[in-house]
Amino acid sequence: MKKQIVIIGLGRFGISVAKTLYGIGHDVLALDTDEKSVQSISADITHSIQADGTNENVLRELGISNFDIAIVAIGSAVEASVLCTILLKKIGVPYVIARADNELHGSILEKIGADKVVYPEQEMGDRVAHVVTLTDVSYYMPLVAGYGVARLAAPAYLIGKQVSDAGFGPKGKFEVAVLLIQREKEIIVTPSLQEIIRENDVLVTAGSSDNLEKLLQEARKNAES
Repeated sequence: MKKQIVIIGLGRFGISVAKTLYGIGHDVLALDTDEKSVQSISADITHSIQADGTNENVLRELGISNFDIAIVAIGSAVEASVLCTILLKKIGVPYVIARADNELHGSILEKIGADKVVYPEQEMGDRVAHVVTLTDVSYYMPLVAGYGVARLAAPAYLIGKQVSDAGFGPKGKFEVAVLLIQREKEIIVTPSLQEIIRENDVLVTAGSSDNLEKLLQEARKNAES
């Protein structure tokens, strides 16, 4: 469903979120006090305005209370981040997402009413660390400590094997599930254990990151022996 979303703060995080949301079909308004930042994104979203997101009158004049979601993308300026979040809730924005740089910042945002707090630097660090250690994985999203969702292009040593023979599945040795297989334009959701992994398949898996690494290592050794 198409939503009206306002992004306040156009650093790298704010710009990335704004472009992505617009790209998937939402109406996106971006605010920042820096003219260059506003101009740099003007062609990539619905509207961008040079304005102060910590000024209640400005927020009201722009009709921000009518938006479905507000994202406070202000980072290191903690005072501005907190004030903006307070004002957005005060004027009646139903759902406010706020960026935090650390746990203390995040706990303050939660206490003043942010509906969701995100930690982009921390989350990116977790993802990059797992991609580095899981060499065949192109993307990793941690869910809880030690467990997450991983995406990988089917390596050569898995091609031609059934999902179960490759070691995946709830009854498999490593308890790593295949959530879906992307096969060119086809998406196979919860593939059967008998599904054959083909060249150029992309697997989306879920389970323990340690177990996924062990599964891939064993599959590689079996293919080489």
